[in-house]
Amino acid sequence: MSFISFGEYKDGLGFKVVDERVWRGSAGLMLLLGAIASINGFILNNYEVIPYISGFLVVNFFVGIFINPKLSPTVMVSRMVTYNQSPLWIGAVQKRFAWSLGLALSVTIFVLSLRLVDDVTYFEPVCLLCIICLLLLFLESVFGICVGCQLYHGAIRLKIIKAPEEKPNCMGDSCDV
Repeated sequence: MSFISFGEYKDGLGFKVVDERVWRGSAGLMLLLGAIASINGFILNNYEVIPYISGFLVVNFFVGIFINPKLSPTVMVSRMVTYNQSPLWIGAVQKRFAWSLGLALSVTIFVLSLRLVDDVTYFEPVCLLCIICLLLLFLESVFGICVGCQLYHGAIRLKIIKAPEEKPNCMGDSCDV
């Protein structure tokens, strides 16, 4: 396996995969961090915490997408927690798409939250984006529903993006294999 790679090839599968259990754990850790930031910012009015946590999530997504998801901090912690569980392999291509959406959301929150510390007019957009992120992370970590993966397959059906040669499976076999 290459150092710079998203996913890995496993025997008998013609496409790159990632372990669903690790990814759900990673989503749960990001949900916890997002909840901490949201509580501090939107309940306790302590906006200084939001740029730190959203900045961490930007780095987390960036490392996972552009270097290797195994080096992403939340994935590393999740792998330690789930080390004794058998892996459940799912396609990596749609997870990369979903994490790219997560990167876009976290970068937007990070940039707006830097302004939020000095200017409260950015409260509503940051709050709305945080709620969207928390909802998406909740759906993935608790129910195994990856909305980004579903958007990826919707974009393929609408011919917005090219379909991969191999049809990788989704979390909970929720898409065609």
